[in-house]
Amino acid sequence: MPPRPRRRTRLGTVSVAACLALLSPAAAQAVTRPGPHPHDTLQRQVEELVRAPGGPPGVIAVLRDGRGSRVVRAGVADLDTGRRPEPHDHIRIASAAKAFSGAAALSLVDRRRLRLDDTLRERLPGLPRAWGSVTLRQLLNHTSGLPDYSEAPEFVNTLIANPRHRFDSRRLLDYVADQPLRFPPGTRYQYSNSDNIAVALMTEAATGVPYERLLAELVYRPLGLHRTSLPQGYRMPAPYLHGYAVSPPAPPEDVSELIGMSGVWASGGIVSTPADMTRFVRGYAGGRLYGRGVVREQRRWVPGAASEPAGPGRNDAGLGIFRYTTRCGVVLGHTGNTAGYTQLIAATPDGRRSLTFSVTTQINARMKPDLLRRLRAVQENFVCALLRHNTP
Repeated sequence: MPPRPRRRTRLGTVSVAACLALLSPAAAQAVTRPGPHPHDTLQRQVEELVRAPGGPPGVIAVLRDGRGSRVVRAGVADLDTGRRPEPHDHIRIASAAKAFSGAAALSLVDRRRLRLDDTLRERLPGLPRAWGSVTLRQLLNHTSGLPDYSEAPEFVNTLIANPRHRFDSRRLLDYVADQPLRFPPGTRYQYSNSDNIAVALMTEAATGVPYERLLAELVYRPLGLHRTSLPQGYRMPAPYLHGYAVSPPAPPEDVSELIGMSGVWASGGIVSTPADMTRFVRGYAGGRLYGRGVVREQRRWVPGAASEPAGPGRNDAGLGIFRYTTRCGVVLGHTGNTAGYTQLIAATPDGRRSLTFSVTTQINARMKPDLLRRLRAVQENFVCALLRHNTP
């Protein structure tokens, strides 16, 4: 794909939905085609995705199994230079960061520093009394009923006024502290950014250690993640995949550094690379961070509960992880979307085969439903290639 002119980012012109991907459980159904998908079709499919109306300027997918890995990419990492995407380019992983809060919390459960039945009343007594009965388990599988702080008018207005506003990440739940639970805890599924903020705060309360340091000690170090971080500001570390708002006929607008990460923190603020995310999801989905008892609890599924955006196939929610049942088999992982980026990380339940799929524009059911259907179909085809041992 040849370089295209880039528009200068105008802060505040991108919608709040594009800034934070205010999350919704709505899921478009994937359109799939029967039969095998040989290797030579994967490259064609990502090239077609880049050329689709409103499609991403760049795509990079990393498939890995016990025999080796394959990188499939199309388009460019930067429209100004025409540089191609690389596995060590940094990306915003958006709500895939929720898998990291799950990893940290479940590691502490394994060490008996937390229990899945611990409540907000016990661990975070400063939060509203009406939320007190919510458990760690319900936060991790999005059945808590917590109101979503990212939908609060005061938060939204602050973000519109200054997308790079420096929020106090540990006070984000204050924006909804006057609101009751949306439903009795455990009675239904509703994806909420507030859940993972509360999870991170519970890990800090249980250990007296900042969440960022817990991530380093419990997740980054054990899995060998050297280019993954949780920043507070808006700057991206070099090199990085530039993320774009794509709304034809206007030229793509670079939104890579549009917003600061303090307003999403544990719910979506992590910056990583396709290479690091491959290592993460293989270890996380494979249960390498904790024992079998915790893995069993993590895989108690809420049927039909989708990540945001929905992943390939049928989606079911576990604790900080989703099960994607495709026509070719099952993978476990997470998705995410934010301004300029959409992410899928997935691996087989034993962690031996994995897929990291990154695109450089925001795609979800509310903003681009047709493109999401197309993206999910392509992702399912990649999963099928992975599960059929066709990756080298």
